[in-house]
Amino acid sequence: MEDMTRRDREKLRQRQDMLDAALELFSEKGYHNVSMHKIAEKAEFAIGTLYKFFRNKEDLYKALILQQAGRFHDALTNAIEEGDDEIEKLRNYVKAKGAIFMDNVSVVRLYFAETRGASFNIKAGLDNEIRKRYIQFLHRLSLVFESGIKRKRFREIAKPYHLAVALDALSNAFLFLWLDSPEQHPYPENPDTILNILFRGLFAY
Repeated sequence: MEDMTRRDREKLRQRQDMLDAALELFSEKGYHNVSMHKIAEKAEFAIGTLYKFFRNKEDLYKALILQQAGRFHDALTNAIEEGDDEIEKLRNYVKAKGAIFMDNVSVVRLYFAETRGASFNIKAGLDNEIRKRYIQFLHRLSLVFESGIKRKRFREIAKPYHLAVALDALSNAFLFLWLDSPEQHPYPENPDTILNILFRGLFAY
C-alpha cells in the first residue's frame, strides 16, 4: 500500500466505496431490484465512473462476493493458525466462524438468497472461485486433525480431510439455524457444544 501512488490509492478507495454502496443496496432490495445507476447514486459517483471499474452489474456483484469470501477465508485461516494445541485451534475456528457469520449477515443472506435467483453465469463463475478457496481452507483445517492424530490427541476415526468436512458441516448447520431463528437457536457461545458432537459422539459408554 505504501508503494502505491496517491492516484492508485484514490482509485482503490473509490472502488471500495462502490462495493460498499452495492452491498447495502443489494442487501436492502435484492440483486434484481438494484440498477447500476442506483449504485452510482448511492456511492456518489457519476455512472460513467462506475463503469470504469465494473463492466456491468454482474461483474460488480462477483467482485463484491469474492472480496467478502476472501476476507472470510483469511479470517478463518488465521483462527486455526493461532495457538499450539489442536483443540485450541478447532475452538478458535468454531468461535471465529460464528463471529464472522454474525458480523456479516447481510453478505451471507445476499449470497445464499441471490445466487439462486441471479443468472446461471453469475453463480457458475462464483462457484468456481469460491470452491477453490473452500477446498484450500478444508485442506488447512484437515492438517489440524492430522497433527492431532499424530500427536495422539485424537483417535483416527476417519481421514483428517473427512473430519474437516464434518466439522465445517456441523458449524454451518448451527449457523443456518441461527440465521433462520436467532432467538430460538442462538449460536453456541461455548465452541465445545459443537466440537463435542465430534469429540464425544452419541454412545453412552
